[in-house]
Amino acid sequence: MKTFTATPADIEKKWVLIDAEGVVLGRLASIAATILRGKNKPSYTPHMDMGDNVIIINADKVQMTGKKRQDKKYYWHTGHPGGIKERSASQILEGAHPERVVEKAVERMISRNKLGRQQMTNLRVYAGAAHPHEAQAPAVIDVKAMNPKNTRSA
Repeated sequence: MKTFTATPADIEKKWVLIDAEGVVLGRLASIAATILRGKNKPSYTPHMDMGDNVIIINADKVQMTGKKRQDKKYYWHTGHPGGIKERSASQILEGAHPERVVEKAVERMISRNKLGRQQMTNLRVYAGAAHPHEAQAPAVIDVKAMNPKNTRSA
């Protein structure tokens, strides 16, 4: 039996839609990262971009367990001495770009290399329910129905 290795001609990309409303952030991010990497396919090849295109809607309504909404901090540095800055998850979710919390969670579950950056271009996150990808006819994945632990009421 020969080991199958996918070539660019073997790769077939689909579109997937995930509704993040009421879904726990980490569980949503791990499912999205698995689909982006292509690990849910039997033809998975580690060195190829096998993953599907993922659309996540309602990113502003994502849930967090425990006190993570207040206690989880996102840090960045301005480049100047003493320029470390921080924001809590609630500040970002209530701000102008709440989709960045979901993007960062998925990004941190993808490999940090050239292939990982290429796979992240297949992720589209929108704060509201509207998205411009209706023409691609994305298949809807119900993350809430996969496992009762995937949901959390506010």
